[in-house]
Order: sequence, then C-alpha cells, then structure tokens
Amino acid sequence: MIAEPSALLSGLDPEQAQVATTFGAPVVVIAGAGTGKTRALTHRIAYGVATGAYTANAVLAVTFTTRAAGELRSRLRALGVPAVQARTFHSAALRQAQYFWPRAYGSHLPPVSDERLGMVADAARRLRLAPDASTLRDLLTEVSWAKVTNVSPADYADLAEPAGREVSGLDAAQVGRVLGRYEQVKSDRGVIDFDDILLCTEAMLAEHGDIAEEVRGTYRHLVVDEYQDVNPVQQNLLNLWWGNGRDHCVVGDPAQTIHSFAGATPAFLTGFADRYPDARVVRLVRDYRSSPQVVGMANRVARRTRLGTVVLESQCEPGPEPRVLECASEEDEAATVTRWLVEQHEAGVPWREQAVLYRVHAQSPVFESAFAQAGVPFTVRGGEGFYDRPEVRQVIGTLTERARRDAGEPALDACRDVLARIGWTEAAPSGQGRVRERWESLAAILALAEDVASARAAAGEGTADLGGFVAELNARAQVEHPLSSDGVTLSTLHAAKGLEWTAVALVGVQEGTLPLSLAAGPEQVAEEARLFYVGITRARRNLLLSWSRTRRGSGGRQPSRFLDGITARPEPIARRPGHREKPTSALSATCRVCGKALHTGAERKLRRHADCPPGYDEETYDRLVAWRTGVAAQRSVPAYVVFTDATLMTIAEDRPADVGALLKVPGVGRVKCEQYAADVLAILAADR
Repeated sequence: MIAEPSALLSGLDPEQAQVATTFGAPVVVIAGAGTGKTRALTHRIAYGVATGAYTANAVLAVTFTTRAAGELRSRLRALGVPAVQARTFHSAALRQAQYFWPRAYGSHLPPVSDERLGMVADAARRLRLAPDASTLRDLLTEVSWAKVTNVSPADYADLAEPAGREVSGLDAAQVGRVLGRYEQVKSDRGVIDFDDILLCTEAMLAEHGDIAEEVRGTYRHLVVDEYQDVNPVQQNLLNLWWGNGRDHCVVGDPAQTIHSFAGATPAFLTGFADRYPDARVVRLVRDYRSSPQVVGMANRVARRTRLGTVVLESQCEPGPEPRVLECASEEDEAATVTRWLVEQHEAGVPWREQAVLYRVHAQSPVFESAFAQAGVPFTVRGGEGFYDRPEVRQVIGTLTERARRDAGEPALDACRDVLARIGWTEAAPSGQGRVRERWESLAAILALAEDVASARAAAGEGTADLGGFVAELNARAQVEHPLSSDGVTLSTLHAAKGLEWTAVALVGVQEGTLPLSLAAGPEQVAEEARLFYVGITRARRNLLLSWSRTRRGSGGRQPSRFLDGITARPEPIARRPGHREKPTSALSATCRVCGKALHTGAERKLRRHADCPPGYDEETYDRLVAWRTGVAAQRSVPAYVVFTDATLMTIAEDRPADVGALLKVPGVGRVKCEQYAADVLAILAADR
C-alpha cells in the first residue's frame, strides 16, 4: 500500500523534494554522481500517484539497462506503486511494436535475430571480404552507430571520417558497402536486429498517428533516467511518446556521458531547457556517496576539464586525502596497488568493497599476476580474465604446439614469430574497438616474453627457452583468475559506471592511456576526461591514483594531463621491494632541436619532432637499415622485430660507442643488445 504523501517526502533533501513535487511542466534534473537521483525519481512517481497527479498504470519509467530497470521496479514496489511500468528503451519499444504491428501493416513484426555477428560475416562474404572476428565485432559496432545516428549505408563513407569513425583494415567505402549488404542479409532471412526495434517503433508511430495517440493515451507520464546517454533515434522515439504532453521528467549528468562512440550525446540533456522554455531545472548537488576529499577531487577535475556538471557537496564523514603515486614501472605499479589494497583489507575494508579501474582490458594481466602472487582474491568484471580472452588462448595454444616440436627455441623469437603470423604488428591499430583490445592483449603477451627473457639474461641464465615460457604461461593461466564472490573487482572504467566501492585504485593515469593515445580532437579528449571523472566518483572513501614512468623498459611516459592542478605534489616514486632500475634513458619531454614539447612515444624516443632536422648522418642510418633488412630476412621476421625505425634513428643520432651506451637507447634492451650490439657498434665505428 502506498504511503501518505508527507511520508514520501520526509526522507528527501530540498532538491530531491523539488523533483518529487513539481508537476504540470517539463522537469529536467541535473544529478551529480552520488546525489540520489534514483531515489528522487521513484519518490516523484510515488508522490505523483499518492496525490493524484499521476495514474500508476499511465506512468512509463525508461532507462538503459535491464539492471537499472529492475532497480526502479524494486524501489517502486517498496513504495507501494507496483503497477508502474519500468522498462528499457528497447523493451518498451518492442512491446508496442509487437502489439500494434499487425494493425499497422497487416502482419506480425519480424522476429528479432540474435545472430547479428553471423549476419555481418555473411554480408562481408558477399563482398568477398574475410575480416577476422575482431574486425567483425567492430563492423557490428558501426552497424549500430549508423542506425542510432540515422546514417544510411550510402552516406556512411562521407560521414564516417568527420565523426571519427574507423574500422582497422577497411576503408569507409568498404564499411558502407558491408552495412548495405547487412540490410540485404536481414531482409533475405526475414528478421530484424536489436537496433531495428527502435527504428521500427519510431517509423510505426510516425506513420500511424492513431496508434501514436493510443500509446500517448496509455502512457501519459514519462520519466527518463540516464538521459545524458540518449542517442538521436531514442530522442525521436521520446518525442513521439511525449507528443504535446507536459508531464515528462528527465534526469542525467553531462559529466557521465561515456558512450559517445555508440551515438550517445549529452546535447539533449544540456539543451532540454532551450527546447522547453517553461521547463523547471533542478540540480541535485548533495553527494551521499563520497567523502569530502573524494568529492573535492571530482569537483577540481570537472572544473579544470569543463565537464559542465554540478558542483558536488559531500554529505559524508571526512576521509583520507586521495593519494597520487608515480611508479617506476608497470610491475611496480601493480605491486604498490596490491600492497595498498591489502592495507585497506587489514583496516577492515572487505575485498568485495575494493576495485581497480583501468582504461582498457589489456591493463589487467599485470594486476591479475600481482594479486595471485599476493593471495588477493579478485574477480574480473564481465567474468573474462586476461588468459580467458580468445586471442590470448590462441597464442598460448600455438606456442604450446610449437614447444612440443622444439622446446629449446628462444621464447622471444618464437613469440614474435607467432604474433607476426597472426597479423599482429608493433604499430597499434587506429581504431578504438575490439581490434584495439585484441592488439593490446597480444602486446601484453609479447611484453611478458620480453620480461622473462630480460630476467633470465640479467641473472646470467642465458636465453629463455620456449618450453619454459609456455610452462610459465600455462601456470599463470591456471592461478591468475580465481573468481571469488568476495574479491577485488578488476574493471574497465566503462564497465564501472553505476557502481561504487569503499576503496578504488584508478591505475594507468598517464598520457597515452588516459587519455588514450587514439583520442584525437577536443571531443574525444573530453570523453576521456569524463571517464576519468566517472572513475574518481566510484570511490566512497579511499582513492588511489597511479601511473608508471616506464613500460617494458622504455621510459618517457608522462603523467596524464588530467592530473594537472588537482592534487598536491605526487608522492615519491613507488618501487617494488628490491627493485633494480632497468637501463633506460631519461627522455626529455622537449625537442632537442626546437625546444618545444614532444607528444608521441616515437617523438620522445627520438627526442625531437619528426619534422625537425635529424642530427644523424643519412648514410649511417641507411647502413643500419640495410643491416636490419638482412637480419630480418635471415630470421624470417618483420624488420621492426629487430629494431623499429625510431630506434635506429636514435642509434644513428646518439652514436653509442660501447655496449653501455647502446643499452641507454630506448627500444634496445639487454636481449637485443646481446644479439646485435657487435654488428651495430661495428657499423657506427666504421662511420667515425
């Protein structure tokens, strides 16, 4: 039974109460992280029903995920209004389309196929293309993006580049043709897909005014959660559902728009009051989740990166200041974060109340390894640990078979060869989808091989053999994903949205990772800033931000621009107990020629901009390139496996005279130095 109206308002703060009691005009709620937006929405609905402003079965509450819809239904039942409909966009649209389609078109709505990937593969085959599984997933992403942004297959090639859309290995015209064939495949099979649910419902309501009026008569009161994630098709559908109604209410936070790659835009939220001049704007600012210290950092990030959100006011007890740690290497970072998590646990924070958040999946294996060694239970959000990923299983399987034939083969050579044979290249792909994730996973396998080889060489144990490396991989695969109901959560920032933990470690906060190096242009960098903000606001009390100076022995990393001005001076560099500094070069962040800032890894390796005059003799560089070509051909490996162009340019510029100096060149390392130092130094000596 529903409570008395006054009782429904008794536990609300002034802003939440304003949301709950404002009727007769459109309402837009700008709700900061942790400000109780779901509480405000559900109490608005319950109060509206209790006072007669709403009729329970005439309310439709719309959100984006099944989990969020379930949470809304659960809270509404607890408030005594179980008759209210709380659904996802697709669930509500499908229900309407299935019911009214026979009346509108004289036939049943075509079945919704769950074989979207197979249909994309069929479309590609019809064009005599043979994309791998990763590229197929990226093509499927483009299918969805084109639909939700109203881009036809014929227009895709013209609109993809301005929108920053790209599929690695295919040009925009090819992608557009795949999209067109995909529609033919669906038509041939007599099915629609998940995205078509919204398009079909939108078309039906637009073409049949009587049906649209009946829908609007059924659901006279609409409430939309997470409105910052609405895409153009969803907004068109909302317009048809709303009609001329005045009772709609939307809630969202522009600072938490992190799905722009899927067509989401905060513009509908931020422009709501412009479209409805009589709208009531309510801002929820009281944060009931995070300590004043965490909220203070979130506000500084929002202000410095101009996220356009509210200024939060913490209602929680004070906690410790967030910590910012500069670490010597990724391994040191993982070890330091592990120690921090153990300290939290010993202080009484359960494992399940702790999380490690990162930008991309490929950052997880070093933490999985550190947790396993320390006996820290963990779970990877989504259930897929690093060693469970398809591409990683493929490489391990191939290396295992190869080890059966020749266990004594050098592990690093075998790993590079296997990766090259399956199409992996040292240069990262330009896309940001599944192809990029696959590349990162395979790069992590190579990094492990290089680390194992370097450790053996440093210990004077010779070359790491393939048999031992495969044993190491299989041992790690067996112990490094112990799923636990009471474990630390490992998650990407995207997957962490909507969740919260007492203690959060936000790792890899360095340039090239957060923001991601592929974030080109102000809009994509702004999206990265919103991801950073989301990560910070997941923490209730304890927050650690970390970054590492080196990866795989190469220096030159810089802290993320998002750290500028939001913290006090970082703590001293964190290293593992017994850490020994690897032979790296202290790369300058400025060009040695013009003195201006450097931005890319290749520029930092060269210590100059690519278009600044080189400081090396062209004939020396040509001889080094010719030597590398011969070695690569002899070993049947790509040339970059020997040395990259940037490394050869640096060698030609620095002209190291001995092994010690050669080791200081980024990209060399002990293993390559052992293999190639004599040849390289001989070439340089001959040119003096």
